[in-house]
Amino acid sequence: MIAVVQRVSKASCSAEGRVTGSIGKGFVVFLGCGADDDEEVLRKMVQKITRLRVFRDGNDKMNLSLSDVGGSVLLISQFTLLADCKSGNRPSFSSAMKGEDAAKLYEKAIAMIRESGLDCQCGAFGKHMAIEQVNDGPVTIILDSSHIFH
Repeated sequence: MIAVVQRVSKASCSAEGRVTGSIGKGFVVFLGCGADDDEEVLRKMVQKITRLRVFRDGNDKMNLSLSDVGGSVLLISQFTLLADCKSGNRPSFSSAMKGEDAAKLYEKAIAMIRESGLDCQCGAFGKHMAIEQVNDGPVTIILDSSHIFH
């Protein structure tokens, strides 16, 4: 599982002509699920994301989490994070989780973030989306479950 976490001052997602999610201060999280990922990996990833301390405190140190600053999450499914570009110029996505299973894990991610007490807005799984965001910092963190949980 790979998550790209970007600190934003505001962000929104639109699909099929309608806004599916919109946040102020918080994170835009692009989440890609691998074929071997499961709910346990997801739980650990959600905990890591929701507890990241990358917002500035009174001493100008990145020391505050989403809950400390009243932030939200805009969660976007993105299987292309699992792209394998080792050979040729056309990426392979064979290591990405299949659509139906990934959709279930994505829905569980939304529920887990909300259960943590945070506002979680969503993209539109499997749809073409337009993401608008104002990066803050910029601060971008890449979380790869194969490097941090195994």
